[in-house]
Amino acid sequence: MRVLMLPRYDSLGASSRLRMLQYIPALEAAGIHVDAAPLLDDGYVSDLYSGRVSPAKVLRAYVRRLRLLWTGRSHDLIWLEKELFPWLPAWLERFLLPGRTPLVVDYDDAVFHRYDQHRLALVRWLLGRKIDRVMRRADMVIVGNDYLAERARAAGAAQVEWLPTVVDLQRYPPRAIKETADDVVIGWIGSPATAHYLHLVAAAIAAVASRHAIRCVAIGARPDQVSGTPFEAWPWSESDEVSMLYRIDIGIMPLPDAPWEKGKCGYKLIQYMACGLPVVASPVGVNTQIVQQGETGELARSTAEWTQAIERLVTDVERRRRMGEAGRQRVQRDYSLQAQAHRLVGLLRQAAPRAES
Repeated sequence: MRVLMLPRYDSLGASSRLRMLQYIPALEAAGIHVDAAPLLDDGYVSDLYSGRVSPAKVLRAYVRRLRLLWTGRSHDLIWLEKELFPWLPAWLERFLLPGRTPLVVDYDDAVFHRYDQHRLALVRWLLGRKIDRVMRRADMVIVGNDYLAERARAAGAAQVEWLPTVVDLQRYPPRAIKETADDVVIGWIGSPATAHYLHLVAAAIAAVASRHAIRCVAIGARPDQVSGTPFEAWPWSESDEVSMLYRIDIGIMPLPDAPWEKGKCGYKLIQYMACGLPVVASPVGVNTQIVQQGETGELARSTAEWTQAIERLVTDVERRRRMGEAGRQRVQRDYSLQAQAHRLVGLLRQAAPRAES
């Protein structure tokens, strides 16, 4: 079986790396050959995070994908992340995709809200239902949470399957929990695109810091983004992210209760829990499914709730240990590459039955 994988980004793009690229070895081991062709390369992602995207690079990327679709070899299945060409209409994608090749589309965020909630009426009119049409065209839609599944079903998708975003546990060996309440490190991991969420909990963190000796770090944020907050910025790299996570004691994931955020798949929570860390998160979207209140972490909405939840964990070493162990076990069972790879293999084979006959 030969699959054409069409991720949006190369390995620096978290969604593409986690939802598609990290599965390649497992798929190959199962006899599924993968030809991966990202739309946008790592140079684009680096430019995006530094705020200097080149339109010429984007145009070249679109031309490269267009040429691939016109001249590429035949495949048993096309596995697409989100859409072929962002900001171009659905009819073009229908025209370019080979009609007889089964199509699986993957979503790990509410990309449809970039269009249907755009500030410009023209964009909403032209593209507001684009993702719904892509979902309806697909033979299978794979989603990372219930919010996305509901949208796919409402769009008329033929088959909707849930597959969580996962970590490779081989990269996250178990570690001992710090047995002291001194110098507790509260940490967040993300990107410059999501660092603004930290301001939602800055007051709560400051309140805890006024009473306890804690450190607060933001892995992946720029220094200017955390200026005036209790956080210090640590640069992110894929090779160092796990070792940096092992330097923190409590993981946090603040989010506003808004449509875009309801489409998120809680990956940072899964990373924290894989490291054996207790977590505190906003009760938004999939967070309420990943975090088991009082068992693997705490859900907090208001500043007062955030302050209380963090302070409980800062002062109670046993609570941190117990929640961290429970979270690690939950990731092993439900949110690891080792637990979900076989399911993805089955879904792709199900979507292309002729390749298996």
